[in-house]
Amino acid sequence: MPVVFLIIIGAAAGFIATRLMRMETDVITTVAIGIFGALIGGIALRVLLTLTSIAFGFVGAVLGAVLLIWVYRTYFQK
Repeated sequence: MPVVFLIIIGAAAGFIATRLMRMETDVITTVAIGIFGALIGGIALRVLLTLTSIAFGFVGAVLGAVLLIWVYRTYFQK
């Protein structure tokens, strides 16, 4: 079943991409462009999300530490 969805999504993505780039291709080439484009885009998006999640994790850690220092200074420091 996932293969069928991959082919359907690939065909739609390939059709849109070939129209945006003004290419005239046959159905097989359009589907192949869509499937390979989905694979490349999926891998690139996962790498980007992994890198940004590390950066956001660091930013979250810094904000958490700042909040903890504020709470300590406000409520516990005399």
